[in-house]
Amino acid sequence: MCGICGFVSKENISLEQLNDMNDTMYHRGPDDHGAEIYNLGTDYSVGMAQRRLSILDLSPSGHQPMHSKDGRITVVYNGEIYNFRELKEQLKHYEFMSTCDTEVIIAAYLEWGIECIQKLNGMFAIAIFDRKSEELFLVRDRIGKKPLYYWYQNQNIVFASELKPIMACPGFEKKIRPDVLGRFIYHQYINAPESVFEQVYKLEPGSVLTFRRGGIKIRKYWDIKEVYGRQKALGAASYEEAKEELKKILKAAVGERMIADVPLGTFLSGGYDSSLVTAIAQEISQTPVKTFSIGFHEERYNEAGYAKAVAEYLGTNHTEMYIDEAQMFELVDSIPQYYDEPFADSSQIPSMLVSGLARKEVTVALSGDGGDEFFCGYNIYTLFGQAQKLDKLGGVLYGVLTLPGIRRLNLLDKLPSKVKLIASNRDEETKTQFGPEYYFELSSKMPRSEGLPICYPVESRYQEKNWQERRMLLDMDTYLPGDILCKVDRASMKYSLETRCPILDTRVMEYAYSLPHEYKIRDGCKKRILKDIAYDYVPRELLDRPKTGFAAPIDRWLRGPLKEQLLDISNTEFLKRQEIFNTDVIQALLLHYLETGDGGPASGRNYSKFVWSYFVFQKWYQHYMR
Repeated sequence: MCGICGFVSKENISLEQLNDMNDTMYHRGPDDHGAEIYNLGTDYSVGMAQRRLSILDLSPSGHQPMHSKDGRITVVYNGEIYNFRELKEQLKHYEFMSTCDTEVIIAAYLEWGIECIQKLNGMFAIAIFDRKSEELFLVRDRIGKKPLYYWYQNQNIVFASELKPIMACPGFEKKIRPDVLGRFIYHQYINAPESVFEQVYKLEPGSVLTFRRGGIKIRKYWDIKEVYGRQKALGAASYEEAKEELKKILKAAVGERMIADVPLGTFLSGGYDSSLVTAIAQEISQTPVKTFSIGFHEERYNEAGYAKAVAEYLGTNHTEMYIDEAQMFELVDSIPQYYDEPFADSSQIPSMLVSGLARKEVTVALSGDGGDEFFCGYNIYTLFGQAQKLDKLGGVLYGVLTLPGIRRLNLLDKLPSKVKLIASNRDEETKTQFGPEYYFELSSKMPRSEGLPICYPVESRYQEKNWQERRMLLDMDTYLPGDILCKVDRASMKYSLETRCPILDTRVMEYAYSLPHEYKIRDGCKKRILKDIAYDYVPRELLDRPKTGFAAPIDRWLRGPLKEQLLDISNTEFLKRQEIFNTDVIQALLLHYLETGDGGPASGRNYSKFVWSYFVFQKWYQHYMR
């Protein structure tokens, strides 16, 4: 795992400046670095740079930028190609000079052109420059495990793994994009292709961008909608056969992710996904796998005891660390430094702590990310199933209450909140994104400028009638890459730790699409098939329990030790000078929030999430914009 950056530009960017851009990502790759600039003989020059965290082939042979022998191809890349050995067998005629996967990308490109990306199974953000065609290709892995930003302006392009190198690029002006802020306040992250800055974008997962002589083209080489439709049409074997096949694929995925020339371990929460990944790793390993978990002194959040019980049963080399609120609070000020775009999922804090714990002993950690999205694991999916059953009745009720003669009585607003939610949920593009109307209104009104719709109006593209499946697909396109994978990437990279996710292996994802929905959830049992595989390794009594959250006590912080900071960044003078937020809305929200305790008297509304999003943005603003 590494950090990459570079450009194809008519502007005069020096090697020293490129090195400065690259060094803003030192934490992503402390082991080695490289930066080179090439003149094309036209108005353009090309810069390629990388910070390296050595995982495979620790020798200088793995140095980047890496070139083909004839100098035609130059590559910088961040990630791991898990099937690189298999590809190497197919490319025997190429004279390899290293044992690392980077050189396999070069050989594959020379053999198959840019379509070689279809053969890569892994997590990656790749930049390939072809001197012969004068094309720059930027490629992001299928599900968005590795980040990749680009700034496109005046027929020039600058790319990077994070925003910091782009902010450090000569000529870049930090102009905040106001239309994304309402959506950020609500969702707590900014989803691709948008970013917080104007003219800066995230390359969407499963995409390849081609830049040639000032123009760009972007296409999807792996699209969730298309792959889902294709795989679903294949059908599936019986449940028992599907279970054995999925187990086989998971074993292969875990095994490939255990290939490393550095110490490796797993994150272990004691839940189904992390326990399953750990159990398979332990089965494959010749020695006890190193496992890591953190515990909380508050019992309602603490899963450390469950993780320890699973570790003892499997026989892993387990390390746990109990953390208190003070240790979590210490990390609040570092959020903008490592999440260099506003990001407000507070579970980033315990994620950083467990990453720091693991990095003391290993350089690579396996995680269980992806199990909830691909196998129907979130509690909220149960609600969508219930809501769909009531949708027709809600439509009838909505039709009656909005008849011309009845509408003026405002009976819809007088309905119980849950009934109103069902009745008002009439937009086919956002069927699985319903919520209290005042949450959407608040998120929209906090910024001064009109913004993008708070919900993602895209659901019809999936052509899926089952609301649970539809929301899972939406989460794979938005929440999983935009929140979960971003959180894990930045949290682990803070400590130069590589995180690998076997459940997000291409074969696992595509096989999951072929499974009937009842294999994933039946009679209220979520993640049914994953759980049944996990029970083959770990006794049911060690795993079966309610899902526990993994977050920081932000509500207590905002009303306690962070209160003065919150008020300072919300005073009239500051907000008017900033010209981003509605002063009246922000101050009324904070007054209501801080004085009522629960965020809303009789209604029980809780605005902590929105206040925390606002607070995190302002901390980011102070760090980068002042």
